[in-house]
Amino acid sequence: MPPEVKSVAHTQSIAELHPLAERLYRALREGVTIEPLTFSDDLSIEGAYRISLQILERREADGEIVIGKKIGVTSKPVQDMLGVHQPDFGFLTDRMQFEDGACISIKQANLIQPRAEGEIAFILKDELLGPGITREDVLRATKSVVACFEIVDSRIKDWKIAIQDTIADNASCGVFVLGQHRIDPTDLDLANVRLDMKRNGELHSSGLGSAVQGHPAEAVAWLANTLGAFGMPLRAGEIILSGSLVPLVPVQPGDHFELSISGIGCASIRFTE
Repeated sequence: MPPEVKSVAHTQSIAELHPLAERLYRALREGVTIEPLTFSDDLSIEGAYRISLQILERREADGEIVIGKKIGVTSKPVQDMLGVHQPDFGFLTDRMQFEDGACISIKQANLIQPRAEGEIAFILKDELLGPGITREDVLRATKSVVACFEIVDSRIKDWKIAIQDTIADNASCGVFVLGQHRIDPTDLDLANVRLDMKRNGELHSSGLGSAVQGHPAEAVAWLANTLGAFGMPLRAGEIILSGSLVPLVPVQPGDHFELSISGIGCASIRFTE
């Protein structure tokens, strides 16, 4: 675990949270669901982030490498769908990334109840450390933006999540795919780019960049400032997933998803059992 992560303050002790972290880690590795952590335990948001960090430490011990971060629950359609009304964040590792156009086995990827999101990923060229980071700071620190599929997943049974459940579960992250085009955001109006998502050749949904907190870079600024309170930077070279522009779409074996974002590019992904 990066040393600065360990500086996150907490009121619930590691020993108290360890059984919940172990239960969620086993669900991740075994590809099974569990009852909500909030069903029988008095879990705070702060404690949920401690669980997320404990699981991250286990994953790094397994050989996974952190390559970025993701912001979740940033748009109203996703908030309304999940019943969660504030953003959260999780960590991306190298084992979560697949190539554009990949055919992913749901079983082999340990996905349980996956849903597809379409979003804009930011690849940073400079470090961002809050507080005080603005949208403009984010754009200056961004090397390129990329069309992205994030396949969210939940280890919580039937997606019956409170904010603490999704935070503890690495912001309900599964896997992700980046498109092949890397675009300098300098001359783009990211609030007004349009994303069209197709499922099995038919248009499923569309959304504008403004669906994500008014502007996708605002979501990245929120993350930089939230982590900055704990001395944690967004690092140069990291991939930052800014949140879905469209509602989540349940994934089934045989599905083929495509998305295009005006001015940015395309991405695609297929699924098998």
